[in-house]
Amino acid sequence: MSRAAGYDRHITIFSPEGRLHQVEYAYQAVKKNQNVTSVALRGNDCVVGVTQKKVPDKLMDKDFITHLYNITPNIGCLMTGMTPDARALVYRAREIAAKFKDQNSYEIPVHFLALKIANIGQVYTQHAYMRPYGVNTMLYSIDDEAGPSLYQVDPAGMYMGYKACAAGTKDAEAVNALEKIIKKKLDLTEAETIQQAIGALQAVMGMDFKPADIEVGIVSKKRTGFVRLSEEEIDSHLTAIAEKD
Repeated sequence: MSRAAGYDRHITIFSPEGRLHQVEYAYQAVKKNQNVTSVALRGNDCVVGVTQKKVPDKLMDKDFITHLYNITPNIGCLMTGMTPDARALVYRAREIAAKFKDQNSYEIPVHFLALKIANIGQVYTQHAYMRPYGVNTMLYSIDDEAGPSLYQVDPAGMYMGYKACAAGTKDAEAVNALEKIIKKKLDLTEAETIQQAIGALQAVMGMDFKPADIEVGIVSKKRTGFVRLSEEEIDSHLTAIAEKD
């Protein structure tokens, strides 16, 4: 009814049911734009993000396709959705982080960066001449006070801290898989966290991954800063998962 009345034509107009249809369409952009699913899992002393890596064209160089970004050397970011929007938001986040460090002489805490990115997303739901970023942002870092921290920011500017979170095409199924892992109360060491996250994504997608099919980004107390795992490291974890099964 409300669509027929044109309530989805403008981002600033509420429908009679109290919905902003254009903002809801931004959520669909995250799900459907690249047909990719991402998961992130917080362990005892680390946070791991895993996402699918799809090369849309055989002529493309696969090294130029990534959903993992550094905001600062210690804050990692996993973007799911529209790649151009992701890049634009990453550059804004880097600018915010750099200005914060310049003014305060210490690195921006990850919870404050999540708030700042969420504020940008929220403003873009209020102005008729703007559209929301069609991306879901997962930020993770080893915080000086809170330890391993994972935050998710959605296109509407909602942000929350998570033990585990998912985004993309099969996000609902991925959330169910992650809930089962959290319920088990496992001893999530670095290796176990990586393997549980990859295993959850494999289960959701119903396929066995090759090392080139996924990207894994990790922050850990044992490592310096945000690190992307090499294909060799991913392969060793995939082998360990296969041996468990």
